[in-house]
Amino acid sequence: MSIDSPIRISLAQDGDYAFRVQFHDTALEPLLTDESPPLGQDQGPNPSRMLLAAVANCLVASLLFALRKQRNTPGPLTAEITAVPQRNAEGRWRIPSAAVTLHLPGHNADYRALDRVLAQFEEFCVVTQSVRQGIDVAVTVVDGEGRVLLGDKSFEAGS
Repeated sequence: MSIDSPIRISLAQDGDYAFRVQFHDTALEPLLTDESPPLGQDQGPNPSRMLLAAVANCLVASLLFALRKQRNTPGPLTAEITAVPQRNAEGRWRIPSAAVTLHLPGHNADYRALDRVLAQFEEFCVVTQSVRQGIDVAVTVVDGEGRVLLGDKSFEAGS
């Protein structure tokens, strides 16, 4: 995948609230996602867990990139993320905030230009910066014959 290419992912229902997620233009096997009980069977991560995993993964990868950019060779990095879903004013579940802890092996004196690394690594994180700024999501619903039921009327099924 090129950074200039669209990211394409498709989902197909594989159970009550379970979906097979296909990551196009990759050799990856489809990933099974599922909601937690009582809706689903917890057969895979749910969308909230995937979102949080994406944020933490992007941050730790961005930290590694920034460290290596300054010619550091750290040992394995680890990350933890915690969030508490809460109901909004309309009673809908949302994730209003998340706390991420990134763990560097060794001591801070072991790293070159650590102040510079720490000042800039978050800017490299596509996911976290996108989530922080908000992502405009256009939604279109089509029926089995490709008729647009909701959303952009210029949408063509299969495009």
